[in-house]
Amino acid sequence: MADRVASTRCLRIAAAGDVHCSEQRREEVAQAVQAINGVADVVLFCGDLTTHGEPEQGAVLADACAPLDVPVFAVLGNHDWHADRRDELVAVLGEGGVQVLDRSWSVCEAGGLQLGVVGIKGFVGGFSGSHLPDFGEPLLREVYRETSVEVEALEQGLRAIELCPARIAMLHYAPTAETIAGEPEGIAAFLGSDRLAAPIAQHEPDLVLHGHAHAGTFQGAIGGVPVYNVSVHVMGRDFWLFELDVSTPVHAPIH
Repeated sequence: MADRVASTRCLRIAAAGDVHCSEQRREEVAQAVQAINGVADVVLFCGDLTTHGEPEQGAVLADACAPLDVPVFAVLGNHDWHADRRDELVAVLGEGGVQVLDRSWSVCEAGGLQLGVVGIKGFVGGFSGSHLPDFGEPLLREVYRETSVEVEALEQGLRAIELCPARIAMLHYAPTAETIAGEPEGIAAFLGSDRLAAPIAQHEPDLVLHGHAHAGTFQGAIGGVPVYNVSVHVMGRDFWLFELDVSTPVHAPIH
């Protein structure tokens, strides 16, 4: 028989969104990534990895991340879809060790811990007072359905990783109005949707990260779950280093 004893470890997470890589920014991006090498246990990019979604722009980030010896995850943003070359872009990023999560999830070891990461792009739809309804023209209802698929993928992913000691959800679009505060109210419906909040409130991951809202607010919450807008334009720095204290049960023999 053994007693279960709580062991607390610190997971160091480097996160950024809206890096908008291009060939002109190659040296700048390489220097920013190199600065977190050896500092973070995992690196997360929350969408808009490129300027226009060209694979050549993705190669700038892939080349910068290739020397890292920690897990690197990313989700795509609206800029990354612009050229409609999604598969080529994902392949190029993969060559640099960047794993793109697109309505999917992954479990890895980071900082000696089992970390579960769910990644979705998210989508539009608005927040209280600006909701896009499931009504009217087929094209508008198609937008609503697209957000529904993202919500379902987030819920399924969070359910799949719920036994991991550390759990993170990554999005590009905002799941709460709190982190878009500062943006013009007229574009709120295009910055995210609080429909994305339901799976987060239900499964309560340790941390939720997103980008997209360049003039938004850094910190918010969904219930007791912290949500951060890690757009570099909001943070005013290349990466934010989060330190997540994780308690894990370990078995100790009875003497």
